Amino acid sequence: MVGDVIPETLSVQCCIAGGGPAGMMLGLLLARAGVSVLVLEKHADFLRDFRGDTLHPSTLEVIHELSLLERFLRLPHQKVMRINARFGDLEFTVADFSHLPTHCRYVAFMPQWDFLNFLVEVGSRYPGFHVRTSAEATDLIERGGSVVGLRAQTATGPLDVRASLVVGADGRDSIVRKRAGLSVEEFGAPMDVLWFRLSRKAEDAVDPMGRFDAGRIFIMLNRGDYWQCGFVIAKGSLDEIRAQGLPLFRDSVAKLAPFAADRVHELQDWEPIKLLTVQVDRLRQWYKPGLLCIGDAAHAMSPVGGVGINLAIQDAVATANLLWHPLHNGRLTEADLAKVQARRMWPTQLTQRAQLVVQNRVIRRVLDGKVPLSPRWAVQLLARFPILRRIPGRMIGLGVRPEHVRTSVG
Repeated sequence: MVGDVIPETLSVQCCIAGGGPAGMMLGLLLARAGVSVLVLEKHADFLRDFRGDTLHPSTLEVIHELSLLERFLRLPHQKVMRINARFGDLEFTVADFSHLPTHCRYVAFMPQWDFLNFLVEVGSRYPGFHVRTSAEATDLIERGGSVVGLRAQTATGPLDVRASLVVGADGRDSIVRKRAGLSVEEFGAPMDVLWFRLSRKAEDAVDPMGRFDAGRIFIMLNRGDYWQCGFVIAKGSLDEIRAQGLPLFRDSVAKLAPFAADRVHELQDWEPIKLLTVQVDRLRQWYKPGLLCIGDAAHAMSPVGGVGINLAIQDAVATANLLWHPLHNGRLTEADLAKVQARRMWPTQLTQRAQLVVQNRVIRRVLDGKVPLSPRWAVQLLARFPILRRIPGRMIGLGVRPEHVRTSVG
């Protein structure tokens, strides 16, 4: 209760905090299996400038397994079959998705609001699927050492939701995991990323491109009529870059992407240049009685490989596979929650380990810029032997232990 206001009360089998990819996918899969679900999303809608708009082959395979792929691919998107990079003077393909054992052998770039609205539309077919927007989780409801519900603040006032399971899918700054007091292991990162847009011309290249030069890293993602650009900077150096002035920043972008030099004038001020603070962490334990964290709430990923959304959706699929039956039958135990972490911890650890290697052995050295930039042996091998590009293609496109839909239709 907030002050003298009596909260609205609801009861469901599962209450999910966070209407991002993990939360919405989990809500859809559980509702499809006959579990009553309420997803709470703190924003009024999904029309925000997301920085992770990639849908990997493993995610598209999940959509295929739900018999939704043909309909889904009618939404506007761009197909990317390979990722290219330029390392000093050497240009090569980093990852090739064309040989993956999936129905879609490419990464789809789609506005995340279209993806989330699609999941909501499909979920609305099921009577147990409910979404409340402008509803921000604020606290847990606990009894006898177990979580039995969630408190939220909505546009119409306070809300208390009683649930057999509360799921924290509310991102790297998760309120749920903070209120649960779950212990976090932090791994650090040498960089942050400045995100912005530049217009794209029809004659521009199609595939994403990463440019590595001494002291600078620049990423360009094809979003149809514009490029989504990521300018990687040393951790904590934003104030220094701003002090040097916007003209110098525009010049740096023009040197890294000469074909777009005629468009850097579109950056008229710092306001559209957004800072993504990179963090890499992982919960030591993802659950407590009545509560589970998944996605970024359980493990914040580095932007290396762009696999954060992929991992989050894989978490959601595994969670639904393992928990739909005990939830449906009202017999959920802490041991069931432990099975989710046991299933997803190993893929998370391996992925983060690989990201940290890239961060520390490549990105840190490039940003340091103290020695002349030269391709390392792994880069040279990728450039010389195309078949090796399938390895990062599989790691990025499918990940470790890809999940498949095992839930029934309730």
